[in-house]
This record gives sequence, structure tokens and C-alpha cells, in this order.
Amino acid sequence: MINAKGYAAHSKTDALQPWDFERREVGADDVLIDILYCGICHSDIHQVRSEWGPAIYPIVPGHEIVGRITAVGANVSKFKVGELAGIGCMVNSCQHCDSCGHGQEQFCDNKQTVWTYNARDKDGSVTYGGYSNKIVCDQHFVLHVSDKLDLKGVAPLLCAGITTYSPLRKWKVGKGHKVGVLGLGGLGHMAVKFAVSFGAEVTMLSTSPSKEADAKRLGAHKFVLTKDPEQVKSLDRYFDFIIDTVSAPHDYNMYLQMLKTDGVQICVGLPPEPLSIAGGSLMRGNRVLTASSIGGIPETQEMLDYCAEHNIVSDIELIDIKEVNTAYERVLKSDVKYRFVIDLATI
Repeated sequence: MINAKGYAAHSKTDALQPWDFERREVGADDVLIDILYCGICHSDIHQVRSEWGPAIYPIVPGHEIVGRITAVGANVSKFKVGELAGIGCMVNSCQHCDSCGHGQEQFCDNKQTVWTYNARDKDGSVTYGGYSNKIVCDQHFVLHVSDKLDLKGVAPLLCAGITTYSPLRKWKVGKGHKVGVLGLGGLGHMAVKFAVSFGAEVTMLSTSPSKEADAKRLGAHKFVLTKDPEQVKSLDRYFDFIIDTVSAPHDYNMYLQMLKTDGVQICVGLPPEPLSIAGGSLMRGNRVLTASSIGGIPETQEMLDYCAEHNIVSDIELIDIKEVNTAYERVLKSDVKYRFVIDLATI
């Protein structure tokens, strides 16, 4: 076994604290990565605190991982020692069902998607995430990372990046489209960057007037304060697409009215309560309300390559791992622009 250091919570009420544990030895199909940076996702907090069901404790969070390869197994041909690499939300799946075969391992038909942490691998072992100094992963779930970009800003692309890139690509968003981005946070700021890069006209939809300057800095062409009825009225049947990144309860019907005929509202946020939708909001205009998860491994690699070509990274605040508990409280207060990233040199 390989000795590793991490930060773990031992119950849903515990703070994260240093914890020594073991990784498996590098198998024939495995890659060993020394982790350099790991982003903090809001879902880390949900899982550490057992808000999405009972966690497996101790839990080492983190699924926005970038680092350098230090060992590869005998069957590994796509990766070499010394290269930069990334790991996102998944570390395994059945790899042979229809979904996996079509590059959508996150939807494994055999329900064998193995998440990067707080999950059981196929051998029954518990997975531990990126708030640690090293990780061993099946080569299929390891991603190439360019050395052209600031590695700190690349880390959140492994979750926040692919979560917004995937639906924009699925719906072929591009020149001539009008896109609304609802919510300016870790997901929203990436949605703005991608939609602008793809050539769309982008409007930031926010309840906070203080977000306007940042939205424009990120590339948004317009800003609309959704607390102002007159501004909301001006958007009647305006958008081709709305990317909804909000995880708090909000009025879906109001935003559906902003869509043109055949317009699409794509939910990437995950509110805690069932959605309340009036049938007429959809039927009057053949509108579509849909949702999107992360992307599969091929699409995530495509996204990383696109970002390298177009110089796109997340806006981040780099922290010492000893500050992780304070960072969690700040995330809950939306006090971050727009993703915390842990410097694993500080572990």
C-alpha cells in the first residue's frame, strides 16, 4: 500500500482535520498522481455533512484534481511519468455498458459509476478524494492537462467547467443565440466564459446589483436585475437558452417566460426541494425544461483541450489546506470569486 496524507471529516459534525491513510498500489492499468491543486466544490460540503445521504466516514473530499504523474502501470500507454494530469468526479465504472461505451460513464447502465470520494470501488474499498497529497486511478479516468494554462485555475474545470461546457455543447449554443446565465458563482462564471467564447450574446441574470461589474468583466454583454419587474418584463420571450446554475429555491415559471418559442432552460443547479412548474409555462411556446450533469471522460478531455486552446480557466482564490474549514463557511455565504483551490504543497 502507498502511504498518503489528507484532510478528512470523521462525522457529519466534525471539522476537516489531518488524516493519514493508504492508497492501493499502482496496478497494471493505474496511474499515480502527486496532487498539486484541488478545487472546493459546494457538493463537498453537502457530502461531508451527510446532506445528500449518509456519508462513508472518514471522508476525504475533492473531485477537482490536478497534479503530476509519478508512476504508471505496465498496461498504461497514454500517460507518462512527469506529465500533468487531472481527475474529475469519477474514478471507475463498468466500462462496457452502452452508456460507458458512448463516453457517458457518469450514467453507467450497470450502476457501477465510482465517484472520486465517498463511494465504494468495485473491489469494495472506499474512495478518497483530492484533499490529499496523492491519488491512484484507473488510466481511463485520468485526463491530460496542458502546461499552457495556470494549473491552479484548471482544477475547477474538472467539475464546474465540464458541468457548464457539456450542456452548452449538447444544445449547440453558438453565434446568433441569446443566452441567459442565472446565478454568478462557481458554475455561473464558467457558463458566462464558455457561452461568450462560443459566440453567443450572454446576459447575466442576478438578484444582486453588485454582481454587474464582475459579470461584465467576465464577458457578459448584458446584466439584468431580476428583482426589478420592469427589467424582467423586457426579457419576455427573449432567450434561446437559459443556463440555470441556482441551487436555492426560485421561480422557474418566471424564467421560462423569458424563453422564445422552442427555447430551452437547462438546470445545472440542484435545489433541495421538488420543482414547481406550471404546465402553461412550457406549453405556451413549446419550451423545454431540462437538466444536465457532468460530462463523460471523452467530453471532459475535449473541454480541457478547448480551454487550453482558448486560454480559459476558472477565477480562483488559492488557500492553504489549513484554511479549508473557514473556506467552507465562506462558500456557504457565497463569499468567494469564484472557486477556492487548495494548494496541496501546504498539507
